[in-house]
Amino acid sequence: MKKVYTIGRYFRKKFGEDVYKVPLSIQGFTCPNIDGTVAKGGCTFCLNESFSPNLAKPSKKFYLSPNSRSNPLLQKQLEQVRIQYGATSSRLAGKYGVKKFIAYFQSFTNTYAPIDTLKALYEEALRQPGCIGLSIGTRSDSVTDEILDYLADLSGRYEIWIEYGIQSIYDETLEAINRGHDSANVKEWIERSKKKGLNVCGHVIFGLPAECDAMMLDTVRESISWGIDSIKIHPLYVVKNTALAVDYLKGKFVPIDEERYIRLLVESIKMLPPSISVQRLTAGIGDGSLLAPQWCRNKHLQMKHIREALKEAGYIY
Repeated sequence: MKKVYTIGRYFRKKFGEDVYKVPLSIQGFTCPNIDGTVAKGGCTFCLNESFSPNLAKPSKKFYLSPNSRSNPLLQKQLEQVRIQYGATSSRLAGKYGVKKFIAYFQSFTNTYAPIDTLKALYEEALRQPGCIGLSIGTRSDSVTDEILDYLADLSGRYEIWIEYGIQSIYDETLEAINRGHDSANVKEWIERSKKKGLNVCGHVIFGLPAECDAMMLDTVRESISWGIDSIKIHPLYVVKNTALAVDYLKGKFVPIDEERYIRLLVESIKMLPPSISVQRLTAGIGDGSLLAPQWCRNKHLQMKHIREALKEAGYIY
């Protein structure tokens, strides 16, 4: 039996102990295809209001002074980092005995701000006890060489990851979900990040509109060729109050079924070279906002079925 090279196994191999990623959601971050820079409304599957109720109002770009002493909003965000990180890391340390943490800037586009503002937020996280690095979720059209150079400098002292939403390599799919950039843009910035020596995680979605099995597997195959170090894969699910929900209710979109998703997932795992770790195999939501598919409601059951399928294929997760 082969062991799936999970991110947990990567951390244990590198640091000799467990390392947790602590998710942080900082108020004020937005996205260039929400604020009108490249598009409006966000990706068709994104429930923007679930991240920030203020998005229902006319949105403004995230421009904050780097001087936190004179900017109450930035000061509040720095306090959020301290509170969110401290509370979560303390709980994990107490429950699991974990001493090392990665601060994961998760919600929205976490490089879409002035460089000095980013430095203030990132470095506040790195100052927290037990924090050994950062993982920064972003879009390929929201990164600059200046940001990459700064992160590359940090990587000499900390564990630094940058996470890009690849979603699909097919431009017609990216256009259909209102992504706001093409696949060439993602490839370019992943390759630039790798040249800077950064760890890159690519996010891939299965079940996007009109995609066949071959297209989904092509996305995994091409992502590997771009040099990613880790991968997250999850199904596209429909939540209320999104553009995708409108298409679903009109019968214009049919979500991927669990059997097909797991089959494609196993095929993807078989493709991965030993050096690429796996950070996510599925996703779901258990509250009343989920419209479909219903199998995404219970993540524990999903993982049970995934583990069974992987075991049958000769893998231990």
